[in-house]
Amino acid sequence: MTTTIDDDGAVAVEAQGRFERPVRPLAGLRRLSRDAGGTYVANGLVGLVFSATGPVAVILAVGVQGGLTAGQLASWIFGVFFLNGILTVLASWLYRQPLAFFWTIPGTVVVGGSLNHLAWPEVLGAFLVTAVLVLVVGLTGWVRTVMAALPMPIVMAMVAGVFLRFGLDLITALGLDPLVAVPMVAAFLLLSVFPALGHRMPPILGALLAGVLAVILSGRFAPPPSDTGWFAQPLLQLPQWSWQALFELVVPLAITVLVVQNGQGVAVLRQAGHTPPVNVVTVACGLWSLPAALVGAVSTCLTGPTNALLVAGGERRRQYIAGIVCGLLAMVTGLCAPAFVRLMLATPEAFIAVLGGLAMLRALQTAFVTAFGGRFTLGALVAFLVTVSDVQPLNISAAFWGLVAGLAVSFLLERPDFTADRHAPAAGAHAERDRAAGSR
Repeated sequence: MTTTIDDDGAVAVEAQGRFERPVRPLAGLRRLSRDAGGTYVANGLVGLVFSATGPVAVILAVGVQGGLTAGQLASWIFGVFFLNGILTVLASWLYRQPLAFFWTIPGTVVVGGSLNHLAWPEVLGAFLVTAVLVLVVGLTGWVRTVMAALPMPIVMAMVAGVFLRFGLDLITALGLDPLVAVPMVAAFLLLSVFPALGHRMPPILGALLAGVLAVILSGRFAPPPSDTGWFAQPLLQLPQWSWQALFELVVPLAITVLVVQNGQGVAVLRQAGHTPPVNVVTVACGLWSLPAALVGAVSTCLTGPTNALLVAGGERRRQYIAGIVCGLLAMVTGLCAPAFVRLMLATPEAFIAVLGGLAMLRALQTAFVTAFGGRFTLGALVAFLVTVSDVQPLNISAAFWGLVAGLAVSFLLERPDFTADRHAPAAGAHAERDRAAGSR
């Protein structure tokens, strides 16, 4: 067992065995209030707004095309927000770093392709089996070893391929809907150029407020009609076992959780200087996916885009506040799922595109710098290209195939980089030990 000391003298205990231990001492109300700040509240809010707009639209599109009722859709949205919001708050508080858990978007797309020939109870049965599989993998402790062995440049190239569309959507929105997009970008740039202003109001929050004002003044706020009410009414739904559903859905869903989504989340957090508890995260995803499946929600995962938004600004040691804020807001969103979704979908597409694009700029920049700034550059390029191509053999996300292709190319053509990469962690560990000794 090892101990490290953070900036404020708090002792973080990490198990050298299978499971990572929470930070000690746990943050009390005094510490939480001291670490809170406008930047972290804004980042948490933007993370929630992002998750409650585009990703929710994917759920709605899949559900409507698959013939789900409004009640089933509302229950699904309740599960992915309320239940995962609880997990996000607990994990961010216990490990004192932003750990946002939501749902697998690629997995949702996979489910949509199966709803035209599988009954909804059969899909729920596949959700449950996937949860058990993820839980078992997490209990073995293998995930942390696998994640540590993956070259960071190749992983971040895959992340860059996933995040690229947010930057492209930002540029597209500027051309298609300048009345909404231009004021948001102008507010973001103004608050970024003048630090004194940006300190009082985070740039992304200024962009959000400017966008809201632009939407209202242009008369573009148009809530769609709905008969689902304002508050969620979760439905307890019984699964049905089907070999076809298990063979078709379980492996793709598990891969999107373990490799694609969790891989992105872990890579983003590590790049920001955090040390996510990989094995505990995997176990939590499996455990939380069990009750989520019973209310009709797809598997839980550690998200990449949302966590990138949570670490977009501020001091690293205080960014866990953004995770807690995001989780609390997610719980409220889950309880008011029908109303919240209706309000968010009432805004123009450009509003969401610009907000997400601006918030993702730094994360996208970091992903490119890490991917192409040193070793494994050819493998990283292949991983990026395959991910952007959006090819999905066997109904498995292109991000997974990008990772596989990048690793294969580097193994064949950049073998010396693996040797250099193995020496780097040891050197880093020695340096970290020397710094810890000096601080004592």
